[in-house]
Amino acid sequence: MQSVLGGFTTRGTSFMAAGVAAGATGALLGDTALISVGALLLVLPLLSALAAGRARYRLGCVRTISPARVPAGHTARVNLHLENVSRLPTGLLLAEDTVPYALGTRPRYVLDGIERGGTRDLSYPLRSDLRGKFTIGPLEVRIADAFGLVELGRSFITQTTFMVTPKVVPLDRAVVNGSWVGEGEGRARAIAAAGEDDVVPRAYRDGDELRRVHWRSTARYGELMVRREEQRWKNRALLLLDTRRSAHAGSGATSSFEFAVSAAASIGVHLAGEGLDGQLITDSGPISSSGLFEDVLLDALSVVQPSRNRDLSSGASALRGGDGGLIIVVAGRLSAAAARLLAASRRDGGAAIALLLAVSTWADSPRVPGDQAAGNRQHEQSPSAADPAANGQGSLPGQDETRPDETAAAAAVLRAAGWRVVSVDATTPLAMAWQRVPRVATLSHGSESRWMPGAAV
Repeated sequence: MQSVLGGFTTRGTSFMAAGVAAGATGALLGDTALISVGALLLVLPLLSALAAGRARYRLGCVRTISPARVPAGHTARVNLHLENVSRLPTGLLLAEDTVPYALGTRPRYVLDGIERGGTRDLSYPLRSDLRGKFTIGPLEVRIADAFGLVELGRSFITQTTFMVTPKVVPLDRAVVNGSWVGEGEGRARAIAAAGEDDVVPRAYRDGDELRRVHWRSTARYGELMVRREEQRWKNRALLLLDTRRSAHAGSGATSSFEFAVSAAASIGVHLAGEGLDGQLITDSGPISSSGLFEDVLLDALSVVQPSRNRDLSSGASALRGGDGGLIIVVAGRLSAAAARLLAASRRDGGAAIALLLAVSTWADSPRVPGDQAAGNRQHEQSPSAADPAANGQGSLPGQDETRPDETAAAAAVLRAAGWRVVSVDATTPLAMAWQRVPRVATLSHGSESRWMPGAAV
């Protein structure tokens, strides 16, 4: 009864107050007509509350979000399907879906009523400029009487998960080509650098190429054996994201941490689009989950937060313990000692790329929205126009010379170990920074790669 009385609207409360006042005044003046009016005003809201409380409405609700996962800044649409599964038509319904504050105000709908067995379809847009994992629902329905005196709330239990991933920027395909993902002559040179003694053969399977047969092991075991490391080298990438709180600066969406997360997401989606399988690693270690690389990557980066780790030892260990292939590191503030730790994680002459953030520029000059559009325009230009390093013209402004004292030591250590390194400041769009990754490199016959003139940046 208490919940029913608590459902009175402002109109219903006013009716009851007027009824009490009219009844009391009529009793004092001895006016029977005024007492009758007061009784009517008092009883009508009570009868409406009783009728609304005893109504056995049974409603079904199905919520779908399309798409269920969108990049930050994009819009998804929520569709609600309401069905009256009871034997009685409903009265006036007020529907309100529960939406987190970060996604905007709660959508509200007024329905005149749903007939027996009838349905209603509702929809509204969802948009967030912040990445994250959000819970949508439950849907709350308030049942009102015909006079608008009473509203009784009922809530569904169904909730739906909505994922907002980091912003994904299209990247130049020419940066990661066949020689870096284990195709063509680059893979042959890498295999030769590894040496015959490092080969781990396995039994031949239908569909294996004959050129992969390892004849020495075939003679030893008496059956066809193929090189296992070729399959491991091909289409494999390890992506390390530096999430240390102490390695980043700035706050909110304009921080260096959010730029690093967006960079990792963009690079991972780019690699997946090129046919590479991979694994996401942070300074806390590898992110293990079942599913496709791109799905696992985006789900993990949607909720990743800065860590309290002080070093990259766990991440470097995960790189060393990986199956080889392409290594890409997106790092914040990086000391020379940490760079040496990362440099040692590169094995068997494998390809390695490092994006080093000039973190102090995020604290001094936050990024502006126009930077992203500028990056997209730059991405549409030809590689020769956007990357003077590819033509031997040196680096562009805003590369290493912006904060040489901040990234030079770590970059020098990594380059000496055969890494391709590019420094990024707060004014450099990700697409432009990716185009600046050195492309001219040749694997030597040793365990390290030698850099050709014009390849270093």
